[in-house]
Amino acid sequence: MEWLQGFFAQYGGLLAQGTWDTILMMGIPTIIAYLVGIPLGVLLFVSAPGGLRPNRVLNTVLGWIVNIGRSIPFVILIVVLIPATRFVTGTTLGVPGAVFPLIIAAIPFVARMVEQSLAEVDAGLVEAAQSFGANIWQVVIKVYLKESVPSLVRGAAITLITLLGYSAIAGMVGAGGLGDIAVRYGYQRYEVEVMVAALLICIVLVQIMQSIMNVVARRVDKRTR
Repeated sequence: MEWLQGFFAQYGGLLAQGTWDTILMMGIPTIIAYLVGIPLGVLLFVSAPGGLRPNRVLNTVLGWIVNIGRSIPFVILIVVLIPATRFVTGTTLGVPGAVFPLIIAAIPFVARMVEQSLAEVDAGLVEAAQSFGANIWQVVIKVYLKESVPSLVRGAAITLITLLGYSAIAGMVGAGGLGDIAVRYGYQRYEVEVMVAALLICIVLVQIMQSIMNVVARRVDKRTR
């Protein structure tokens, strides 16, 4: 018990700050990525062959952009985006320096998940809406997006957890957060207990986020009522 009290007295503040930094590096990019990724995912879905408004050129160009964004390993993406990150945020260090590359990494990921969520909507609902004279964007908003909300919520949980892993990578290059603490204090200084503490906090964060999103998804899913 005395050892535990001493540990928290020495590292409690550091771990608390690292946890908050990690939450920021997950939350801010997720929100912005969904603001951009939902319209992008809708365009991908609508313009696909067999979609509401097929457009091969638009779909191909967007598909290539999204695929390229998803194919670049995050640790390489951070390095590639250093000039852009410095221009946008004024720094490449700390949480501000990590948020921009995390957003860029999350947008194509979210766009594909949105596209997949829309594809899971019952075609019968779409046909019913069209039979009542709904136009394309009414079908998208009132049928596709409305019916895919539970799937989008579950996708948000996946995005948050993915960004948790990315934030740990960002921490290795000076972004802060639990990843930085685990490496700088746990690995480089051979303080294994700090590394274990950071790992346990990450596990707790994942469990909390997944549980919250599961509850929200069940509440908004009409099929479970």
